[in-house]
Amino acid sequence: MITIRIALNTDIEEIQSLYRNTVLVINRRDYSQAEVEDWASCGDDLSKIEDMIKTHYFIVAVNQRSQIVGFSSITSQGYLHSMFVHKDFQGKGIATMLLEEIERYAITAGIVRITSEVSLTARPFFEKKGYVVEGEQKRKANQLSLTNFRMAREVAKIKL
Repeated sequence: MITIRIALNTDIEEIQSLYRNTVLVINRRDYSQAEVEDWASCGDDLSKIEDMIKTHYFIVAVNQRSQIVGFSSITSQGYLHSMFVHKDFQGKGIATMLLEEIERYAITAGIVRITSEVSLTARPFFEKKGYVVEGEQKRKANQLSLTNFRMAREVAKIKL
């Protein structure tokens, strides 16, 4: 049983740990060791997570043991900034639950289009959910430039 709730400042360290571990383990399938280490280091500054909790619609998925098993955030402009699921909880529908809640929020907030920059690893998931690739790009993580995709979906067409 997974529940979705708003992220709290007390969640910051657990969110950081989940982010680092997911990038280092799961994204290693599609990126080099140097790339995932550089990407994971983007989460080193806890104040950035704190700022996102304040300024984004930032949600966490929590299991029965109150462990955070996933998180996602979207800006008021419709930019899906993050979507990460714990390495031990992949393939259990958690990303789908998070995305459905993000889309529900977007529709109620009057956002008509969600955009995101999606990793090689996450692209198939987003394509299955109706997101369309608008372009491939190289994006600087910390020191290195990694391949990802600009993707978008019109949410005005989604039925709640």
